[in-house]
Amino acid sequence: MVEELLTAAIATGVAAVVYVGAAARVVKQYERGLVFRFGRLREEIRQPGFTTIVPFVERLRKVNMQIVTLPVPAQEGITRDNVTVRVDAVVYFKVVDPASAIVAVEDYRFAVSQMAQTSLRSIIGKSDLDDLLSNREMLNQGLELMIDSPAVGWGVQIDRVEIKDVSLPETMKRSMARQAEADRERRARVINADAELQASHKLAEAAEVMSEQPAALQLRLLHTIVAVAAEKNSTLVLPFPVELLRFLERSAPPPAAAPAREEPAPAGPGSEGPGPAEVADADTDALDGAPVPDALGGPADGLMLDAPPPEEEREGLRD
Repeated sequence: MVEELLTAAIATGVAAVVYVGAAARVVKQYERGLVFRFGRLREEIRQPGFTTIVPFVERLRKVNMQIVTLPVPAQEGITRDNVTVRVDAVVYFKVVDPASAIVAVEDYRFAVSQMAQTSLRSIIGKSDLDDLLSNREMLNQGLELMIDSPAVGWGVQIDRVEIKDVSLPETMKRSMARQAEADRERRARVINADAELQASHKLAEAAEVMSEQPAALQLRLLHTIVAVAAEKNSTLVLPFPVELLRFLERSAPPPAAAPAREEPAPAGPGSEGPGPAEVADADTDALDGAPVPDALGGPADGLMLDAPPPEEEREGLRD
């Protein structure tokens, strides 16, 4: 009898342990528990901690309440200005109503993913390329509203949606690079022209000041020479100022009068002989009195180099 009672007690203890093990459940802090009794959802939502269910009658379904990071695969589409792009995004959401997330939709993660992809393609078709590249904040808000509208009935709240990357074709990248380069070159030219205009005004003012004080130009020239000479890697050509030449010309004494030319003295009996100048004068006098030969080869009397003979004398000589 005692053995039967002991065996029954042991069996009861084992059954109790098995029952408690089958009925005991632990809900974590970031989870909520939904109890289904014979397939019907109980209204009571089990909070975090230790809880029990009726084995083989009730079933506990745990729902994660943490924020879920869901990457959206890259979607290819054509923008409103007819540019083909590939855009990928990321969605942050969390479950706020565990009963709706389990009962209203089969798989809320898959549903949110498909809705995000569809909304992303719709946003691409409604936007321009410049909006996708520079105005992403507005697109993120519009995409969040498009996903959040149907997700409210699923017990899911969209926390944030971000567009991660926009992939462009290589031809479009080159075109945008040329456009940016041309725009930067235009701004550089405008800035350079503005600098030239300001410099011209300052140079005009400096020229007015230097015109009033000529010495300022010489000082400026000396400063420039000092700046160039500091490099010591080039040949410096120093221009000579005209003002200094004029100053030297005014300060120079007037030139003395040239001495008169002296006539050569006549050669006396004791002279050694005529000089070169006298010989040249004598040759000239001799040539003046020399007869000019006739056309037939003979000398013509009375024809001198200094004066031609009269016509009557020429006829008499021919006779």
